[in-house]
Amino acid sequence: MSYECKIIDQPAQPIASIRTHAAVQNLSQVLGQCYGTIAQYLGQIGQFPAGAPFVAYYNMDMQNLDLEIGFPVSGKIPGKDAVQPGEIPASKAVTCMHIGPYDKIAAAYEAMDQWMKANHVEPTGACYEFYLNDPQQTPPDALQTRIVFPVKS
Repeated sequence: MSYECKIIDQPAQPIASIRTHAAVQNLSQVLGQCYGTIAQYLGQIGQFPAGAPFVAYYNMDMQNLDLEIGFPVSGKIPGKDAVQPGEIPASKAVTCMHIGPYDKIAAAYEAMDQWMKANHVEPTGACYEFYLNDPQQTPPDALQTRIVFPVKS
C-alpha cells in the first residue's frame, strides 16, 4: 500500500480519556474496556463523543505501552475515577491514513518515518491513532486509521 503523508495544523481538541499501560497482545481488550467506560460516563453526564476514538502512544515498548485512550469531546468535562478531562494540544503534525487491518499498520509508520526523514521533520510527543470506523462492523481490509505525529515547528 502507498501512503500519502502531509503536514497539517492540528487544532487543540478537548478529550475525555483514560491513561493506562498494556502489553500489545492485550491492547484490543484494554481498548474495548476503556472505550466502554468512557462512553458510559459521557452518557451519564449528557455528553457525546465529538469525533473518532483515539489512542495516544507515549512509548513503543510493546510489553508496557503507555497509552491514553479516549474520545474527543465538545468542551471540558469533569473527571470521575479513571476518566479524566484533557486536551490533544494544537500542533503542526504529520498525518497519513492507513486502510486495512490493524496488525498491518507498521507499514504506515515506516512510510511516515521515511517521509519525516526525507523532509527534515522531527516528531515530538505522543503519536495518535484515530479509528474512523467500527471494527465490529467493518471488514479488516476496510478499516481506516488516521495516524498523527505532532512535529517540531
